[in-house]
Amino acid sequence: DEKEKFEPTVFRDTIVQGLNEAGNDLEAIAKFLDAAGSRLDYRRYADTLFDILVAGSMLAPGGTRIDDNDKTKMTNHCVFFADEDHDAIRNYAQVFNKLIRRYKYLEKAFEDEIKKLLLFLKAFTETEQTKLAMLSGILLANGTLPATILTSLFTDNIVKEGIAASFAVKLFKAWMAEKDANSVTSALRKANLDKRLLELFPANRQNVDHFAKYFTEAGLKELSDFLRVQQSLGTRKELQKELQELSNFWFTGNVAYPLLQVVLYVKEEMKRNELPEPAVIGLLWTCVMNAVEWNKKEELVAEQALKHLKQYAPLLAVFSTQGQSELILLQKVQEYCYDNIHFMKAFQKIVVLFYKADVLSEEAILKWYKEAHVAKGKSVFLDQMKKFVEWLQNAEEESESEGEEN
Repeated sequence: DEKEKFEPTVFRDTIVQGLNEAGNDLEAIAKFLDAAGSRLDYRRYADTLFDILVAGSMLAPGGTRIDDNDKTKMTNHCVFFADEDHDAIRNYAQVFNKLIRRYKYLEKAFEDEIKKLLLFLKAFTETEQTKLAMLSGILLANGTLPATILTSLFTDNIVKEGIAASFAVKLFKAWMAEKDANSVTSALRKANLDKRLLELFPANRQNVDHFAKYFTEAGLKELSDFLRVQQSLGTRKELQKELQELSNFWFTGNVAYPLLQVVLYVKEEMKRNELPEPAVIGLLWTCVMNAVEWNKKEELVAEQALKHLKQYAPLLAVFSTQGQSELILLQKVQEYCYDNIHFMKAFQKIVVLFYKADVLSEEAILKWYKEAHVAKGKSVFLDQMKKFVEWLQNAEEESESEGEEN
C-alpha cells in the first residue's frame, strides 16, 4: 500500500528529471518520452504525464500546481514555458503527436486531459491560456484531437468570465493557420457543435449579431458567416415545421383566413431571421407537396396535383416576386417531378398552371428552359416544355412587333 501511494511521485520525478536533462531540445525530449514508455506506467499515470508536459508539474483539481513551491519537482521545458509563438507551439504539438503515435493507448487519455485543462482555464494566466489555445487548435487541425473537446468551453464559470469566447478565438485562429476555415466548419458539423457556438457567450449575449461582431473583430469573419448560415438553416427547418402545421389547417374549408395567416406569419419570420425570398419559396413548395397523400396511379395524380396546386397558387405567388425566386421554384418542381416518378408527365401542366396563376413569369420560364434547368430529367422536361416555350416566344415576338408599329 505504501509503495502504491508514492508511485505517482516516483513517476513524476522520473519525467521531470528526464525533461530537465533534455532541456530545450524537443527532439531529445521526444526520444526520452519514447524510451521511458517501455519502463514507466504511462497507462496508469497518463494524467500526470500530460500535466507535466503542458504545465510543468502535477495539477490539483481546479488547476493549481501541486509542487509550485518545490522547483525540483517542476520543469520549465513544457508548453506553458514555451515562446508564445505559433511555430514554437507547433514544435511542442509534434512531441505529443510522436508520443501518441508510439503509444496509441494514450489517445483517449490525452483527449480527457485537454478537456480537463479547458475546465481549469481560470487557474491559468492569460499567456498560458493562449499557449493552450494554440496547442489545441494545432492538434485539432492535424486530427490528434477531436472537436468534441470544445464542449468543455460551454461550462458556466468560464463562459461568464468571458474566458470561453476569448480562448475559442485563439484556438480557431491557430486551427485555421494550420489548415483553413473549411476544415474548422466541417469538424464542427461532424461533432454537432455547429449550432452550439453561441453557448460560448453568457445567456444575455447569445445572439447571432453579438457572435458575428465579436468573431469578425477578432479576424474570424469566416466563422461568423458560417454561424449565420447554420442559424438560417435551423430557422428554415423550424419554419417548415410551422408551415406544415398551418398548411394542414388550410384545408378545413375556410381558405381565406388561413391563407392570410400563413402569409403574415412567413413575412414576419423572413424579417425577423433575415431570410431572403428565394430561400422561402423552396420551403413553401415542400410544405405544399407534403400536405397531401398522393394517388399512386399516374393517370390520376396529375389531375389531383393541379386541383391541389390551384388552391395554393395564391400563396406561392406572394413569395415569387423575384426572378431568382421563380427560378428556384421551377427547379424545385423539376426535381420533385423527377424524384416522384408518377409526376414525370405532370411537369408541363404544373408550370402552365403557375404561369396562368401569375406565380411564374414568361421571362423566368424562358430562362429556365435556356440555361437555368437542373440535370434531373432534363431531356424529358425540356421536351415537355418545347411547345409551350415556342408559344411564349411567338407571343413575345408578336408583342414586340406590335410595340414597334405603335
